[in-house]
Amino acid sequence: MEAFLVSTGVVALAEIGDKTQLLAFVLAARFRKPWPIIAGIFAATIFNHTAAGALGAWLMHVIGPDVLRWILGLSFIGMAAWTLIPDTLDDKDAQAKKHWGVFGTTLVAFFLAEMGDKTQFATIALAAKYAAPVEVVLGTTLGMMIANVPAVFLGDKLLSRVPMRLVHIVAAGLFAVLGVLTLGGVGARFGF
Repeated sequence: MEAFLVSTGVVALAEIGDKTQLLAFVLAARFRKPWPIIAGIFAATIFNHTAAGALGAWLMHVIGPDVLRWILGLSFIGMAAWTLIPDTLDDKDAQAKKHWGVFGTTLVAFFLAEMGDKTQFATIALAAKYAAPVEVVLGTTLGMMIANVPAVFLGDKLLSRVPMRLVHIVAAGLFAVLGVLTLGGVGARFGF
């Protein structure tokens, strides 16, 4: 349960102001059809994070626990720094293929935008840390939906009222704490 809850919280916070959330705003403004956009976000996230979770689980078995602890700890600290850097949305991320429809456009755009994104790396690291890829993928997917569904429905109204810098600082703090705890071996003492 801890893997699910931590994954949900970390990704929900990290996703605020992320390029995929900006993409959700763009798609909502362009198409004004929230349900196919939400379905596309969900499907893209499931595909992307399942692959990331599988990679994290594989790493857990391939790399020794001491080396993995250092890699994960430093990765979480790196994600803390990365979270403080504001994202921008490239034009290529927002381009739509009209013949794909709203769902198809959202699915492809989100899947591609999420490749190499901090939430994808967080999913890999969390799956390796907790050795519970299903719980992590479910949690990171829920975190993505918590951050992006309001973006689809509320658009710019929400963005203008959320103190983005504060949210990024809190998310960075969570990543940093996870990194320090992982480096300190705290998780090993509790069986994860």
